[in-house]
Amino acid sequence: MTDVLPPNAPTAMQSRLSISLGQYSTAGAKAENQDFYGVLRPEGADLAAKGIAVCIADGISTSDQGAAAAETAVKSFLTDYFCTSPAWSTRSSGERVIAAVNSWMFAQNRRAKGIPESEGEREQGLICTFTALVLKGRHAHIFHVGDARVLHLSGSEAQVLTEAHRVYLGGGQSYLGRAIGVNHLVEVDYRQVPAAPGDIFVLTTDGVHEFVSDDAIRELVADGQTLDGAAWSIVEAALAAGSDDNLTAQVVRVDQLADGALDDLIGHETLLPPAPLLEAGQDFEGYRIIETIHAGSRSHVYRARETESGRFVALKVLSTEMAQDPVAQTSLMLEEWTMRRLDHPGLLSAPPPAHARRHAFSVSDLVEGESLHSWMLDHPMPDLAAVRDTIRQLASALHALHRREMIHRDLRPHNVLIDGEGRLKIIDFGSVQVAGLDELVPQALDSAFAGTMQYSAPELYLGYPATPRSDLYSLGVIAYQMLTGQLPYGPRVATATSRAAQRKLVYTPVTQHNPDVPDWMDAAIAKAVAVDPARRYGELSEFVVDLAKPNQSLASPQPVPLLQRGSVRTWQLIAAALAAALALSLLTRPSEAENPPPAQQELQP
Repeated sequence: MTDVLPPNAPTAMQSRLSISLGQYSTAGAKAENQDFYGVLRPEGADLAAKGIAVCIADGISTSDQGAAAAETAVKSFLTDYFCTSPAWSTRSSGERVIAAVNSWMFAQNRRAKGIPESEGEREQGLICTFTALVLKGRHAHIFHVGDARVLHLSGSEAQVLTEAHRVYLGGGQSYLGRAIGVNHLVEVDYRQVPAAPGDIFVLTTDGVHEFVSDDAIRELVADGQTLDGAAWSIVEAALAAGSDDNLTAQVVRVDQLADGALDDLIGHETLLPPAPLLEAGQDFEGYRIIETIHAGSRSHVYRARETESGRFVALKVLSTEMAQDPVAQTSLMLEEWTMRRLDHPGLLSAPPPAHARRHAFSVSDLVEGESLHSWMLDHPMPDLAAVRDTIRQLASALHALHRREMIHRDLRPHNVLIDGEGRLKIIDFGSVQVAGLDELVPQALDSAFAGTMQYSAPELYLGYPATPRSDLYSLGVIAYQMLTGQLPYGPRVATATSRAAQRKLVYTPVTQHNPDVPDWMDAAIAKAVAVDPARRYGELSEFVVDLAKPNQSLASPQPVPLLQRGSVRTWQLIAAALAAALALSLLTRPSEAENPPPAQQELQP
């Protein structure tokens, strides 16, 4: 058993998540206690980003390694969950950790048996049930495999949040239908419920709740002088009712929930005074300002050199208009927080802070080059291969971003830089939606206005949250614009704020603007920018492949006859054919001396 939080000791941190806890476990009538439980409450940024985790596991009684399995499952989850990326959602983090624990146990069991995967005993080796409660932000997240139970007591209501994964054969016979370590893959039940101060969650193994009713548990919790005493009373009640199994109970009371601020996650920098506007040649907090790269209404960006290392960086400060806006300052610091967690050649990253700061500003790696927007102005009719390469690079970067459960939401040519070797890098993460952070502080900014209207997906204007397919739409618009200089639906998407209005949006085929684009390539772009996100590609890689070679399953959008397209090559061929016909007619036409015109013949005597 592991417990890093003193029982019945609520934390005193203001506006931060805190709990009180009571636990008790016993082998009961059995010789060995194969139950295991634990809790981990981190400090500082980890508490804000990951929350508090409470776990309970029950080893399979038919296995002599049940106790080891339960202990491994609990300790592994409490260790590995808090090592997952803070950008991941709680669900993603928990399910990935449980899947990894299951795979390891299953591999150990196979190795011990020395038999093929399809053979062997189901309930031998490292096998256990597992249930975890994660409190984060203002919600409780439940992960469940097996037959343990989580009971939620809120006011006068008692609700069971888990379902026993047992298969009943009749005659009182049953077997465990789902457990950790049984199969190569494990199915995890996940549930999220709102939490409130005063709520109580009771985690029990089957040796307890199969012998004590939910109403009795609620009464015992209410009558207990301490949470440890309540846990002991629940177990004792089960023993008195005839339980012949191991028994474990955990009683978790929510004392305080986070207030929805990100200060704990980002640090004290959100409270620092905003950095002033800077000038070339100025020394500022360990950086020498070289020149101004960008000066806008929201921020100013400078090329700077770190004094100690000589490293060149991009330093961003808020504009005078935004300097007093605490939301803008938090967004600025969150942008750097995000970039520090990116590691892909197509995504702008940020170096770790060299020293403590006295002002609020952000620092990122410096990319020398031009924006994709500028490149497109210089290349209004680019080669198809150049377009494909651009989309391929951007898709690779977006895929890496999406794997971290981040949605860019402001992908546009202005936010893509091209270095001297033709490598593209996505920049500007001020509008990025991060799943792990949205659980703490849901985005106050409307998704439809987080990015640039011409490139924002239609579903955002209906109030739906951004998804990876929203970024795919923006990527498709970039491909369309590179080939045509236009937008696929013109400027009307931003004004289509109802389903009826969006049904009237009509895609203009690329070929009407650029007849040299193949129909099959146009079809791929049409699918990428479909108004209905369900009709778009499910994967970025599919779009990249269909831009490179024909996909016969895609219907060409409103095919236009070749002669109506006005293709330069087509008209060149037509002009050449007309010239040849004219030349041939001149060669075969009789001379006037041999065959004078009829009128002249009539005048001759």
